[in-house]
Amino acid sequence: MTSYESTGHLLLTPVDREAPARAVRLRELGLGERTDGELDGWARQVAETLDVPSAGVNFVGEERQFFAGLHHAATAPQSAYPARVLARDHGYCPHVVVRGRALALEDVCDFARFAGNAVVDGSGVRSYLGAPLTDRHGTVLGTLCAVDVVPRRWGTEGLATVKALAAELSDLLGAREDRPR
Repeated sequence: MTSYESTGHLLLTPVDREAPARAVRLRELGLGERTDGELDGWARQVAETLDVPSAGVNFVGEERQFFAGLHHAATAPQSAYPARVLARDHGYCPHVVVRGRALALEDVCDFARFAGNAVVDGSGVRSYLGAPLTDRHGTVLGTLCAVDVVPRRWGTEGLATVKALAAELSDLLGAREDRPR
């Protein structure tokens, strides 16, 4: 179903009714508020595996997104996802979180909903691949994502790869929960 504002304009970011519960869950897990070297390593692994200049482990709260894990290749343009914090209405990860399914955009400019996004205009991201990070209770906490500044074909192999890595990271986050604090 397509969502529209009362003005009749297409909503670029989907309505997220689960955001308050997700924010509570992220606080319980101690995620989404600080950088994490291990998650930076996961982002680097995604970037290297998918051969992209930038990748991230992103937790989506009620008002913002926080990249607890972030990697930019030395050759990456400075503009591709330069910050660890984005407004919730920027980027593509909120779509993955609300859908609860992976999203592959070979060229974000091919889609009116995504082409007008501030991430495209401000950072030059042209291609996006993301998969949900889900806790053991079924709450989608955020995404594992890869971006490029040029259009690219992800194919079924790229989609399967990011989904497998996201499932593995989700398991790791669950194991962290089991550790004594």
